[in-house]
Amino acid sequence: MKRLLISLLVLLPLSSVLHSSHLINQRELIVTSESTRESIELAKYLKDIGVVKYSAYWCPNCLNQSELFGKQAYRELNVVECARDGINSQTQLCIDKQIKGFPTWEINGKLLLGVLSLKELSKLTGFKN
Repeated sequence: MKRLLISLLVLLPLSSVLHSSHLINQRELIVTSESTRESIELAKYLKDIGVVKYSAYWCPNCLNQSELFGKQAYRELNVVECARDGINSQTQLCIDKQIKGFPTWEINGKLLLGVLSLKELSKLTGFKN
């Protein structure tokens, strides 16, 4: 019993070290596809009208969504990283907005969960190319 207690006392400080490791090894979503002129124009338009994409770097659907835009257009989007260990994480904002899954789009004050095609995003926002 005494050995078990000593083992637990040794492991307790380690749990806080492991928990704080997210501050050292931050991660980000890496988009590799090329953008089209249209996807770049759409991304700029979405940013200009205040559309926000809530995302997590580890989310496969977020990567699929971002690859639809391509890497050049993705840089134009207003993306909020919700993962605690993600680069430029804004976890508290995601909690405050009650983000339930990823990706979530905020368009005209409404939250839309899931991967949306560029055509769907254009239609929802009134984008004309």
